[in-house]
Amino acid sequence: MPLFGSHLSIAGGYHKAVYKAAEYGMETVQIFTKNNNQWQGKPLRDEDVRLFREALAETGLRLPCSHDSYLINLGSPDSALWQKSVEALVVELQRADALGLAGVVMHPGSYLTDSPEAGLERIAQGIDAVHRHMPDCRCELWLETTAGQGTNLGYRFEHLQAILAQVREPGRLGVCVDTCHIFAAGYPLIEPGEYQATFAEFDRLIGIDRIRAFHLNDSKKPLGSRVDRHEHIGQGELGVEPFRHLINDPRFQQHPMYLETKKEVRDGEDMDVVNLRRLKGLLKSRARSRKN
Repeated sequence: MPLFGSHLSIAGGYHKAVYKAAEYGMETVQIFTKNNNQWQGKPLRDEDVRLFREALAETGLRLPCSHDSYLINLGSPDSALWQKSVEALVVELQRADALGLAGVVMHPGSYLTDSPEAGLERIAQGIDAVHRHMPDCRCELWLETTAGQGTNLGYRFEHLQAILAQVREPGRLGVCVDTCHIFAAGYPLIEPGEYQATFAEFDRLIGIDRIRAFHLNDSKKPLGSRVDRHEHIGQGELGVEPFRHLINDPRFQQHPMYLETKKEVRDGEDMDVVNLRRLKGLLKSRARSRKN
């Protein structure tokens, strides 16, 4: 069975996210290691690290990860912003490595006023710069597939292929596949044949073994919209079928799969719990309902 988790708040301490995930019946967790909309963060204390690692040991949660700051843009043609992004990503990786996280999920970047090709080259150069700063880091960077809004790169599998081809140490990189994002980017997932064809294309261009994790999100917007709007599982344009295919795929039975759906309570129940129940209800199920 995959390791199900969610992106949870670290309010009150990093360890609180671990205990909340365990309380929900999850097997993994994703966090921000600092405020995701600020460049600077409070220093990571030894106590933070100790409590977080103890919580992981106590609960048995595996392969936790973090997501980097939304301000980071390694594709920027602005040299000052590019350098600031490199330095910020180094800090993200340092914090994640100290906490014992498996990976840092990162949006590849946006080319803004330049060309996609130049943006991809700068992203690879930025990753190389980060790796040079941390030669002994155990934590990986995980390139996230994107929806392709604006000048965002990473919405075509070819973009990730190009980055991996240009970096000096591709073995230090993984990929996090977001279901909402690849659907919005134009990759169909609903019918079994569509699902298989999409991942066959991924395997041809990048390699299935490069996938480290998944973000499980339904999509408010239709196939190919290139609009990033997450929806609760089974409540959007994807429905439940893609998730049935994915979580029963024998290739991904040990992969962490993190929810990034809206944090809210409906009918007195936390939607993280509802989404998790919907996902686990699809395990080895043969029902064909599009809505749950």
